[in-house]
Amino acid sequence: QLQLVESGGGLVQPGGSLRLSCAASGFTLDYPAIAWFRQAPGKEREGVSYISSFGGSTNYADSVKGRFTISRDNFKNTVYLQMNSLKPEDTGVYYCAAASTPSLYGSSWYNGAFYAYWGQGTQVTVSS
Repeated sequence: QLQLVESGGGLVQPGGSLRLSCAASGFTLDYPAIAWFRQAPGKEREGVSYISSFGGSTNYADSVKGRFTISRDNFKNTVYLQMNSLKPEDTGVYYCAAASTPSLYGSSWYNGAFYAYWGQGTQVTVSS
């Protein structure tokens, strides 16, 4: 059974850090491209970061560049999102999503339509 399970969310003060994890299982493609998306209350879902199958390609939304780092451990079938210098505007539900291919090209990574599998989400709240 195809499954993505996120963890690591929580409540953190502005300027703090969190590390999200996305554990993948049941995929026929061993190492799919994976991205993190987020959705804030009343807002559209947006792409946050992306990593290709072996980590050779990564992308970030402009709003998180320099603060967030995506990585993956294929031995553990897990993708991580290290989030530093968190801001209140980073608040939202964070989802990981897997494509059916090892990589996506250009700005395709930002489009949720290119991802076939989604996790249930983990809440991140940045507030003092």
